[in-house]
Amino acid sequence: MTHLQAGLSPETLEKAKVELKENPETLHQDIQEVRDMIITRPDIGFLRTDDAFILRFLRARKFNHFEAFRLLAQYFEYRQQNLDMFKNLKATDPGIKQALKDGFPGVLSNLDRYGRKILVLFAANWDQSRYTFVDILRAILLSLESMIEDPELQVNGFILIIDWSNFTFKQASKLTPSMLRLAIEGLQDSYPARFGGIHFVNQPWYIHALYTVIRPFLKDKTRKRIFMHGNNLNSLHLLIHPEILPSELGGMMPPYDMGTWARALLDHAYDEETDYCPESYTLSVQDLERDLDKNLSPKTMKRSQSVVEPGVLKRPDKVKSEEDNMQPLLSLD
Repeated sequence: MTHLQAGLSPETLEKAKVELKENPETLHQDIQEVRDMIITRPDIGFLRTDDAFILRFLRARKFNHFEAFRLLAQYFEYRQQNLDMFKNLKATDPGIKQALKDGFPGVLSNLDRYGRKILVLFAANWDQSRYTFVDILRAILLSLESMIEDPELQVNGFILIIDWSNFTFKQASKLTPSMLRLAIEGLQDSYPARFGGIHFVNQPWYIHALYTVIRPFLKDKTRKRIFMHGNNLNSLHLLIHPEILPSELGGMMPPYDMGTWARALLDHAYDEETDYCPESYTLSVQDLERDLDKNLSPKTMKRSQSVVEPGVLKRPDKVKSEEDNMQPLLSLD
């Protein structure tokens, strides 16, 4: 075992070896092979290339050097293409802070039986008068950046549960294809996290309609890991034991405190008042959507030509016009 594996339990070390093909004897060589590919992408600014950082990309791609480098390149390319989204990416940013305090995301204290961290989103908590969808995405990315520092989670990964209870048609109508594609590219294509499952519960018909729209942008592996449970929480409990779930999800734990993860990130800043109006961020959101098309690419107890060619973040061949991509997916008319 090298110092790079020091944070792993014996069980996780074995899992890394068997499932990810992680070999302590060749670990430094594996990392260097990925690092040597950086020269093939002079169009990208690789702002961090240390051993521990590259290792998380290797783990995310089961030590396939080419795929690990592709993911590393996409990680930094995504940030280059969406500069406004990553300005002031910290918990005290007003929009991120308000999203965090409403439980975007929520993080359960217990791991599942496979050692995976469980993230929960109670969609109806989205207060569209106080922060944007992009603020929610930024809060999730910031949270993942914090959690992925844990080598155990680099190996074991994450589970995402989205509870759509009371998520209104009006809320859903605010989502555009560009917004959803931005999230898919950020989480599926450009982040070194292993998602073992994405579970939808209590989803209304219009969420099924949204899923139909985004499905072409999902990889086959991602599609196979999305579970639509509807109101059948028993099917959720077959995969995630109710002993570790909050009561909102039919579990045996108390109702989830939406401020739990926000307090962990914000500490003393949690109770500081911040003034923020989502309208002030509207221009940035529109700029992000235009860039995507151009590049193709409750308070404390609220319920719940190179190795990789440039332009790897691409949409399917059939793309809509910029105007279409900025229209709501669902119309209230």
